[in-house]
Amino acid sequence: MSGTFEPRPGGGAAVALDQVEISILRSLAVQMLELIGPGDEPAAGGDPLAALFAEGPSEPPADPALARLFPDAYGGPDRELSAEEEVEARAASSEFRRYTETDLRTRKREDALAVVRALDALGSDAAASGPAADSAVLELDPGECTRWLGALNDLRLTIGTRLEVTDDEDGGELLRLPDSDPRKPMVLAYFWLGGLQESLVETLMT
Repeated sequence: MSGTFEPRPGGGAAVALDQVEISILRSLAVQMLELIGPGDEPAAGGDPLAALFAEGPSEPPADPALARLFPDAYGGPDRELSAEEEVEARAASSEFRRYTETDLRTRKREDALAVVRALDALGSDAAASGPAADSAVLELDPGECTRWLGALNDLRLTIGTRLEVTDDEDGGELLRLPDSDPRKPMVLAYFWLGGLQESLVETLMT
């Protein structure tokens, strides 16, 4: 998988993706949507304004991947706190989570949905080109680029958590796993997503 993002005339970015890459990206984005969960839609006849100010959860998610996507705002394993400071940090994190996690989940859900919709449109364009078309060019405007950056980052964080890659390592040793290891496809996806993310960042900085 060698496709990388390049600048698009008029702003944004473009990348050529083959059908396998399109399928993998779409599958990962759909799995991200399933992991994050459905949105909290107002009940029929309900007050949408009240839903806007609804409180979110106060405790971190039990799933390690979700905990990585929605970390505590205060404290953390990299900070050495006294028992009293730990209690205060947990209370502050709980309060912060109640008022921010719902919006953060919505944003991450919208990022993943943007990926799915763009790839669905790309697949339709490729199908219209005939069975001989084995690749297509994805073109993103600046706003879509922001969505894709968020989604690519979330996907990489999630896969990295499943592979137990920590912030202090890059997971390079996982590339030495034999092809028979069931983790190998996930490892390849992890590094491929990292390459896409890096090329998109570099493109937007040019």
